[in-house]
Amino acid sequence: MAREPREGRGGRDRDRDRDGGDDLIDKLVTINRVAKVVKGGRRFAFAALVVVGDQKGRVGYGAGKAREVPEAIRKATDRAKRTMIRVPMKEGRTLHHDSNGHFGAGKVVLRSAAAGTGIIAGGPMRAVFETLGIGDVVAKSFGSRNPHNMVKATFDALQRCASPRSVAARRGKKVSDLLGKRDGAPAAQEASDA
Repeated sequence: MAREPREGRGGRDRDRDRDGGDDLIDKLVTINRVAKVVKGGRRFAFAALVVVGDQKGRVGYGAGKAREVPEAIRKATDRAKRTMIRVPMKEGRTLHHDSNGHFGAGKVVLRSAAAGTGIIAGGPMRAVFETLGIGDVVAKSFGSRNPHNMVKATFDALQRCASPRSVAARRGKKVSDLLGKRDGAPAAQEASDA
C-alpha cells in the first residue's frame, strides 16, 4: 500500500488517522533543534510540537523529542491523540462566549465572531483553531511568544468554554431561562412584570 507524500515544515496535514477510526488532521506547529553536551561533543535531537483535531470540535496537542525529525513528529502526534478535548461550538463555526486563558507568561483572549469573520489569530493559535474546526474567531496573545506556552494558554481558554446546555444542566434550569426569549425581552424581565 503506497503512502501519500507529506508536506514540508509548518503546514503538514494528514487526512486519515493511522489507527483507522476518526478522520484527524494534524498540523506541525514548530520544530526545534536541541543539543545535549556530552564528553565527546554535542548530541543533537529534534523537539516537535503538533496539534491534532477532527475539525468537528475535538482537538489535542502533544510534544515529542527524538534524534530524527520524523520520529519526533510521530511521538508528538501520538501524544496529541491521547490528550484530545471536546470544545462546544456555536452553530459549528465559533465559540459560545469570550474566554481568557494563560499558561506561564503566555496569555490569550478568545472572542466569538460574526459569520464571515474568519480566523483572526496568529501562528500557533491559528493551527489550533483550524484543526478544531472553528471558522470565525478573533484571538489575541499577550506576554510569551513561545509556541508551547501559546498553545497551552489557548487550550486553557478552550477548556473554560461552556455551552448554554451544559450551564443550564449544571444550574438545574432550562436553556430558554438562561438565554431569554429571542424577541428581545429577557425571561427575567417578564417574570418581574408578572
